[in-house]
Amino acid sequence: MTKLLKFEGRDLRQQPTGAHKKAPKEPEPYIVGDRLKTAVNLAITLRRPLLLEGDPGCGKTCLAKAVAFELGLPFFRWNIQSISKAQDGQYVYDALGRLHDVQLQKGEKASRRDPSNPEDYCEMGVLGEAFQIKDCSSVLLIDEIDKAELDFPNDLLTVLDKPWRFQVKETGQSVEASPQHVPIVFITSNKEKGNLPDAFLRRCLYHYVEFPGSKEILKQIVDRHYQIEHLELPKAELQDAAIARFISVRTEGGLVKKPGTSEFLDWLKALQTFMGKPYSADKLIGADQTGNKLPYLEVLLKVQQDWRKFKPADDSI
Repeated sequence: MTKLLKFEGRDLRQQPTGAHKKAPKEPEPYIVGDRLKTAVNLAITLRRPLLLEGDPGCGKTCLAKAVAFELGLPFFRWNIQSISKAQDGQYVYDALGRLHDVQLQKGEKASRRDPSNPEDYCEMGVLGEAFQIKDCSSVLLIDEIDKAELDFPNDLLTVLDKPWRFQVKETGQSVEASPQHVPIVFITSNKEKGNLPDAFLRRCLYHYVEFPGSKEILKQIVDRHYQIEHLELPKAELQDAAIARFISVRTEGGLVKKPGTSEFLDWLKALQTFMGKPYSADKLIGADQTGNKLPYLEVLLKVQQDWRKFKPADDSI
């Protein structure tokens, strides 16, 4: 009987003993709440993809890698683009390359591939690679699915469900996941093109990832990142001041694009090290609501409207 996997969200610093050779080598400093942990374990138990939505920077993408690292499972990531097709994740067939090699043979030139063998011209995509792992489940991240065309999610339906199989029509090959070890699938969406199709949503479990906007959680994120990266923690006074100002900028700034945890961690690092000495916590706390004294806006703000809102009035550059 296959052992049931369970994600605990533990603070792991080293790769688990017995981890698969394709498992992430570096830990993912991720703070997971009880509800999100439950959603992950439901997806594992029910063998359903877990659809994650939430503001950019809330940690959707990092979760899959954190699960793969803790469970010691192989990790595959598919970054979706506007031109992505469902078959791209299954396999890519190099028909032009095969035709070219046929012409080489007619001219009595050598080719590193055999044109008589179509399998030499077939390369597995991330779905195909994940399905070919037979000794354990793999973790598959399909990142930003909403960037693709509207029919893309529905094209994945028959692949990400029983019998977890697809055909390579050019070779006749059937690629099927092990029934005991189907992939653990995470799908992220920012709703760039509106809601996903109903048929696709019915096949998924769903969780909205709240932004970690409390002082306590942000402090835990700082601790976890700095410990894993072996960095010296900023003093408590600077951490507290930076967290308070960051929350204020996000909640009271009326921003077009709110900074995420990645920007916050970079900003804190700049406050700690950029000028060769830590930024004054008192000076940071004293920054007014318009941000005229808020340092290093380049790290936090990425949209012109937001920049103008917070740029110092006497800044001529």
